[in-house]
Amino acid sequence: MPCPKRRHTRMRGRMRCAANWKLTATNSSECTQCKANKLPHLVCPKCGFYNGEMIVIKKEKKKQEAAAQGTAK
Repeated sequence: MPCPKRRHTRMRGRMRCAANWKLTATNSSECTQCKANKLPHLVCPKCGFYNGEMIVIKKEKKKQEAAAQGTAK
C-alpha cells in the first residue's frame, strides 16, 4: 500500500469518521398479550409474557403474594 507524502490534518481524519455516525433504529414487535412495543425475542417489559407464557412476575405482585401468604398463616 502506498505511503502518504504528507500527514493528513485532524480535521480531515475526523471528517472521514463523521460520515458513518448515523445509526439505524432498533426493530420492535408487538406483544401478543398487552399490545405494547417490545424488542423481538425478549420478554415484554410491561406484562412479563413471552410467546404466550408468563415468564416474569413483577416485583409488586411478588410483594403482594408474600404479604397475602404471611397474613393467611
